[in-house]
Amino acid sequence: MAAKAAAKTKMIGIKLIRSTICTPEKHKVIVRALGLKKMNRIVQRPDTPGFRGMVKKIPHLLEIVEN
Repeated sequence: MAAKAAAKTKMIGIKLIRSTICTPEKHKVIVRALGLKKMNRIVQRPDTPGFRGMVKKIPHLLEIVEN
């Protein structure tokens, strides 16, 4: 039952467009927490306020990709 509810949640694509070299450690932690390891990779995450807030903290490093 929970699997069906999880499948219906809206997802967003998050892409790392800039390197984390010479960025504050807090920014690097956020990028790793999102699951991004390499540049130009896209991860799918639930469209929740938590993930949106993480992206909003570092908009110069990330990009939201429309599906």
